[in-house]
Amino acid sequence: MKLLHKSIAELIGTFALVFAGCGSIMVASRFPESIPPAAIPAVFGLAVAAMIYAVGHISGAHFNPAVTFAFTLTRHFPIKEAFAYWAMQIVGAFCALFVLNLILPGGENFGATVPSVSPFQAVIWETILTFFLMFVIISVATDTRAVGTMAGAAIGATVMLCAFVGGPVTGASMNPARSLAPAFFEHRLDLMWIYLAGPLTGSAMAAFCYQWIRCGTENQKNVKGCC
Repeated sequence: MKLLHKSIAELIGTFALVFAGCGSIMVASRFPESIPPAAIPAVFGLAVAAMIYAVGHISGAHFNPAVTFAFTLTRHFPIKEAFAYWAMQIVGAFCALFVLNLILPGGENFGATVPSVSPFQAVIWETILTFFLMFVIISVATDTRAVGTMAGAAIGATVMLCAFVGGPVTGASMNPARSLAPAFFEHRLDLMWIYLAGPLTGSAMAAFCYQWIRCGTENQKNVKGCC
């Protein structure tokens, strides 16, 4: 599979995630009572699950710079391809926000993740939430004992669960690309370090933790990404 094809799949998947997730937040803020707040975590989870089934077999369906980072650290993904993935994930997120800004009425809410706790507490929250997400991702992506056909449902459900719990606290980003684009449109880049430090730390910890507890390498899939 050519890197160009995989990178475009990452762009499309990240676009869909941000368009649906941040789009639901923007629609809810611009059209009161249209989308209940409790439905937004489900939107994010469903978007991730759908795109995993759509392009997981092409790109591995990262849609998240932190996921690519963790797979690269644990040598499940080549570093020479990681930069292309990171670029396309960020481009996909910005394209989604640009289109949403174009087709929706004006407003101040673009779905930015803003913590309701101290920055230190927010980093810990994002680290823990991303740890759980990456722990599920690396298990279904690299271990032959995991039920691969359920990867989309498992990962989507984890996104949904983390968003229900952590959404009111930090926005439950777990994804630097998902946070960067809305933060740029809302001029809240001062908070981006939280959504870089937390997800990158949590994903790396989860990847190395699963590598340690998997009990050997005989059950390791020969993969170049997650699914």
